[in-house]
Formats: sequence, structure tokens, C-alpha cells
Amino acid sequence: MERVTFSMSDEFAGDLEEFMTSHHYANRSEAVRDLARLGLEQRSIGSEMKGQCVATLSYVYNHHTRELAKRLTETHHDHHDLQIATMHVHLDHDNCLEVVVLRGKASIVREYSEKVIAERGITNGHVSYVPVTLGHRHTHVTDHDYGQLHFHTHPKS
Repeated sequence: MERVTFSMSDEFAGDLEEFMTSHHYANRSEAVRDLARLGLEQRSIGSEMKGQCVATLSYVYNHHTRELAKRLTETHHDHHDLQIATMHVHLDHDNCLEVVVLRGKASIVREYSEKVIAERGITNGHVSYVPVTLGHRHTHVTDHDYGQLHFHTHPKS
């Protein structure tokens, strides 16, 4: 068995202790091992997805972290074709929550999401995938609109 050591904030340690008590864990190692296993299982769901998807990427960060906002903005601009919408929420004087709705090839959405979540300064991150199929390309022409070539995404059932 391999031994791994890592540091955590006092608040995180308190949350872990509370989790251990409420779920009847005898020690931190068992609790952390199960939580890590759950995280790895959750990640494999997204990593096994093929084809097209829509996804929500949510993450929390401290906006005072040196150049993090600049790095995030550059990453977003480099992948503007994946993004449908972004919502930015100020949680307190230091922390922000961003939720990004993405659409594209699952492997590219996954790679982009992992890059954002792994940025130094992101404190929490999660991505949720919905597999979709793409309808045929077409336009809708109305009295007030010349129409634009587009396709519809249909959730897979």
C-alpha cells in the first residue's frame, strides 16, 4: 500500500471530520479513500462519453489570486466556440462562482473543463455532461429575420 500525505485548511479538515462522524468512518484514510474513489468514478462517466454533448462547468475561485482572472479569460477566448453562455456570481468580497454552459465534442469539452478546474486558484470545480445528438443543419426565415444556418441539439434518451 502506498502512503500519500497532503495538506488541507483547518476548515476543510473540520468538514472532513464532520463527514467521518456522520458516515461512521473510523479514520481519515478510509474517508478520503472513499471520497477519492467516488470522485474517480464520477470522472470516468465524463471520460467514457463519446460524440457530442452539452455540459455545465461550474467553479469557485478567489478573484485576488494573481493573474487567475487573466488566465481564465484567455482560456475562455481560446475556446469561444464551445461556450453557449457564462454566468458570473460574486459570492463575497473575495470569491466568485462561474457557471459556463458548453456544447461540442465530448472529448474537447472534457479537456477544456479539466484545464479550467486545474487552474491554480480554482477552489472547487465540477462538470456535468448531457449526451446529445445533432439535428440536420437548416434555417428559419421569418418576416423580421433573414435566417441563420444552425442545428438543433437533442438530448439522448
